[in-house]
Formats: sequence, structure tokens, C-alpha cells
Amino acid sequence: MNRLTDHLIIISFDCLSALDFPIIKELPHFKTILQNGAMVENVESIYPSVTYPCHATIVTGKYPNRHGVINNTLLQPGRLSPDWNWFRSSIRGTTLYDEVKKAGMTTAALLWPVTGKADIDYNMPEIFANRPWQNQILVSLTSGTPRFQWDLNKRYGHLRNGLSQPELDDFVLEAAVDTIKTKKPNLMLIHFTDLDSMRHFHGFSSDEAIAAIHRHHSRLGRIMVALEESGIKDNSTVVVLGDHSALDENKAVHLNVLFKEHNLITTNSRGKLVKWKAYCKSCDGSAYIYIKDPSDTITYEKVKSLLSEMIQDPTSGIEQVLSGSQAAERGADGECAFMIEASLGYYFLEDYEGDYIKTITAEDVKADKKYTLATHGYSPVKEAYGTILMAAGKGIQPITLPSIRLIDEGPTFARLLGVSLGDTDGRVIEELLKL
Repeated sequence: MNRLTDHLIIISFDCLSALDFPIIKELPHFKTILQNGAMVENVESIYPSVTYPCHATIVTGKYPNRHGVINNTLLQPGRLSPDWNWFRSSIRGTTLYDEVKKAGMTTAALLWPVTGKADIDYNMPEIFANRPWQNQILVSLTSGTPRFQWDLNKRYGHLRNGLSQPELDDFVLEAAVDTIKTKKPNLMLIHFTDLDSMRHFHGFSSDEAIAAIHRHHSRLGRIMVALEESGIKDNSTVVVLGDHSALDENKAVHLNVLFKEHNLITTNSRGKLVKWKAYCKSCDGSAYIYIKDPSDTITYEKVKSLLSEMIQDPTSGIEQVLSGSQAAERGADGECAFMIEASLGYYFLEDYEGDYIKTITAEDVKADKKYTLATHGYSPVKEAYGTILMAAGKGIQPITLPSIRLIDEGPTFARLLGVSLGDTDGRVIEELLKL
């Protein structure tokens, strides 16, 4: 299969929405991409539409129940901070970076989700120290390419302020510019989370979110200059994409509080979870409900009855209830007993103490980062909830398409680099390509 480009730079601006188009079309660097390349006005995300499953879908062309990353975090009932799907081993089957490397090309990834311990030439994975005894730099170094990361940390580590934004993305930008100039990879995956953070903590259309879009515009400009200075611009393709959108909310639903009241969750005298029969696992705007023993029909029927009552109540925060098989039909985890969708203005948390519903204020968000004012994870068919894709450079046809699906991106990117992802759920969007 012939290669359509020599260097593919994929920039993920986490939480970039189709609704952002009126802003970005007026900004010069985005405008350069749009005037010289392709634009997809609406990209349908996946279910649940959260970051780690989305980014695994982008590099596999598969729905979560096929690539295996069915949520951001693992099912660890009672753990205050569950572990995330950090590692490549979470993904079943092949990925874009695997196939590109197999074809003898060089690969690089900067804070791209689910790349811990991946076979990537220059890898700085997204992972954080989640245990009191762990050191952040050591955790990163041992999960990616040690010397590559060490050099970048030595040069640009002073820009970081822990995991805070916008400083983290400023660090990622300098690492990206440096990597383009010194390594000139054939495939480069870059993940920026500034906009996602600002939307979570301040709201979808907040001044802080708009400012983050403008910062992303500057970051895009710096990357384009780096391609020029490295001498590879004419043989490169730049893709700018989002993984999901977000919706404003101010009410957190704690279904596990109800489960505890009905003796489906048991805690000790210190309030620590010691036993569970049913558990609501949050995906933010949606949630999985798991039954610990799948053969426990009594618990299953009890949960089903509870959900049937709640769906009748417009103040319950639950808009829709799916069975496990219905969830699987939508590409989500078929191992769940049920999957629930939040009503507009609501999202799910995993607390099992306190009130069933908590109204969130800006003060709550400042005090505790588990609270947010806008979030994702909702059904991708919710209204005004699409994301976006634009691309320019070698192999790209100047065209505007009304819509594609997130599952179509991986096969299309693979085709640009002359490789195949095999049996995918998505298809190559040939209309975007100069074949």
C-alpha cells in the first residue's frame, strides 16, 4: 500500500467541540489549516465519550467493547482515586503506532492516553503517581522512553506546575517542538488537556475555556513553525481533532448512596466500603452498573426495580437505562448489568456516603477537583455534542464533510501512512484523501 505522507502529526485538543468552530475559524493558524485542507463539521464520538476510550478508539478504529478500554478508570469499588487505563496492555489488538513501527517508521507520543509501556520510539505517556509512595518523574520514566523523557524534563521541566493547566500543556508544547526538530518522527501523537480542564472547572463557554482555545491556537502555530524549521513541512500532514465535547452540569448523582441504603453496598464503622453486591461505576455523563456476582438474580432484579422507579422521576437525574446487551450494541461494555445516561445538567459520581444528589457550586469545584461544572461521557447522539476534525498537508484533499465517526479516524490515519489496522469498526474516509 502506498504511503500518502511521510510525517503525520496528530494533535488532540481534548474536549474541542463542533460548537467551537465559530471561534477557531477566525484564528489565523486554524484558518491556515481550514483554507488549505479538509474540515469535518461534526465527528460523532463513542459511548462512553470519555478521554481514554476515545483516544484508544482514535488509534484502533474500534469501539470500546472491542479495543477493551471501556472507561477512563478501572472498576475498584471503594478506592478514592481509582487507577486509570494508563498502559498499552489495556488495548486489545493492534494500534496505529504498532503498525507504523512494524512498517519501519519512527513513532512518538506525548501524553497520549493508554500508551504506558507501549512500543513507541519516543514516548512520554500520560500517567500520574497514584500511590503515596510513588514519585511522578520515576513513574513517567519507567512507563515510557527513559532517556527521551529525561532530556525533555531537564530542558523544559521548569515550565510544569505538577499537573496544573495551562503549565502542563506549555511543557508538552516545548516537548513537541523539540521532538519534531530533533527526531522528525513519521507518526507523532500529541495530547493537550488545557481546554478540557478549563471546561470542567469553569463551564463550557466560560472565559477560561475561550482563553484555552486561544492558547491552543498559539500552540498550533508553534508546531507549524517547528515543521517549517525542521525542513519536513512539505512532506507532512497535520491533523487537529477533538475526542469529545462537553455539556454544562451542576448536579452530581450518587447512585451508590441508594445502593448502600438498600444493603447492596456495606461499609465499616469508619465509612470504608468492605463489601458490594452492586456498584455504580461513573463515566461522568453516563455510568455502568455492575453486579459483583453475575449469577445473583436477586440483586439484579432489585437493581432493575430501583432503576425502573427512578426513570419515572424527572428529578432522579437518570434519563435512560440500558441493559448490558443494549450497552454492547452501542459499543460500550457488555459486561455491565446496566448502563445509565444522565439527564441534562446532571452527571454521576461514585460516592456512597452523603446525599443522593448534590448541587455543585464554583466553591465546591475549587475545594475538590472531583466536582465539575461541565463534563463529558454522555451518549454521542446527544444534541449539540459532536466534536471536530481538520487536516492539511500532504495527502489531504481540500474538502468539507458534514460528518464522520470517531471510529473512522484510525483507519484513515493508517491509510495516510500506508498501513492498515485490519478489522475495524470504522472505515477509511477516502473523500479526505488524495489517493
